[in-house]
Amino acid sequence: MKENAIQNRYDFVIFFDVENGNPNGDPDAGNMPRIDPETGYGLVTDVCLKRKIRNYVETVKEDQTGWCIYVKDGVPLNRSDKKALDYLGLEADEKGNNLKNAKKDDPELDQKILNFMCSNFYDIRTFGAVMTTFVKGALNCGQVRGPVQLGFARSLDPILPQEVTITRVAITTEKDAERKNTEMGKKFIVPYAMYRCEGFVSANLARKTTGFSQEDLELLWQAILNMFENDHSAARGKMAVRKLIVFKHDSELGNAPSHKLFDAVHAKKKVEGSIPRNHEDYVITVEEDLPEGVSCTIME
Repeated sequence: MKENAIQNRYDFVIFFDVENGNPNGDPDAGNMPRIDPETGYGLVTDVCLKRKIRNYVETVKEDQTGWCIYVKDGVPLNRSDKKALDYLGLEADEKGNNLKNAKKDDPELDQKILNFMCSNFYDIRTFGAVMTTFVKGALNCGQVRGPVQLGFARSLDPILPQEVTITRVAITTEKDAERKNTEMGKKFIVPYAMYRCEGFVSANLARKTTGFSQEDLELLWQAILNMFENDHSAARGKMAVRKLIVFKHDSELGNAPSHKLFDAVHAKKKVEGSIPRNHEDYVITVEEDLPEGVSCTIME
């Protein structure tokens, strides 16, 4: 049992938009914006959004003790795993035999490593992780299921990605410079789209596994609201979180099914049949008659 873990279940809905950018390119389709081929609705993966949240936490906390990021750019996972082994005075060989022997000597080794990883890495406490070094050593803490989970984001209306031709005057080689003054390229954009993403926070998993705390939760809301603010680029265009709707349950296991709460959140165009080009073209509302034991907070 984790003493500081949250005690209430949460469900939440995120609305974010993109203007003249590519919110999440598909590498299997030439980096074209992800799209549902049957309906034409745009998609953004949960992995993409988790990356933004991790990046924000890393920027704000700057690897402070207890707030490190496990899954980060340019850092092998084994390097982060080694911090736990160093803390416990262990060293893993290629086959993990010495870890197996250490586990025989200390039956609580799994839990000790798990506790260290959860207490030191924010994204493990939040999203969970698969820690390959420990799996090789036959340790059961190798896979941690996190209390916070996100679904795919989906646009409120079908999108029509545009392929824009661009030119540059910076020629790559001397040989090319003798033959031409510019080079051609292409980029994909979505002129405008509003996306909706649904998420879940399990107090039960937080208590039993990772110790995800109230302080962690407040940082999560802050990271979601600001996840695009330090991630601007020419490729992604103008992206912003427009609304975060949080449902808080009075109990650990919840007072109502998630889908009923999500069904209480409505987003529709102000003018039916129009083509949205701004977040103000939508009206987002939450039904007031919520199930007993559930409260709603709207953040912007």
